[in-house]
Amino acid sequence: MKKTRRKFSSAFKAKVAIEALKERETLAELSKRFEVHPNVIRKWKQEFIEHSAEVFEKKKKDTEPEMDVDKLYSKIGKLEIENDFLKKNLRKIGL
Repeated sequence: MKKTRRKFSSAFKAKVAIEALKERETLAELSKRFEVHPNVIRKWKQEFIEHSAEVFEKKKKDTEPEMDVDKLYSKIGKLEIENDFLKKNLRKIGL
């Protein structure tokens, strides 16, 4: 029987790393509670510490680009006209 490799979400990894940073429980206790090997917890804790500074960095590249408001309003107007036209013709047909 071949075991499949387990995959953990980033939220789960962060939760375990934060619990490890609190140091209220030993790694052995955390590994039993979360069913993860202590070495994996140690690795996630180290990665969490190394990448924690990135949370406070301001990234302008990742922000959503500004949409052209006039273009969006014209699109809305066009869709409303098409919708009204279709409603009017459906009433004529009797649907």
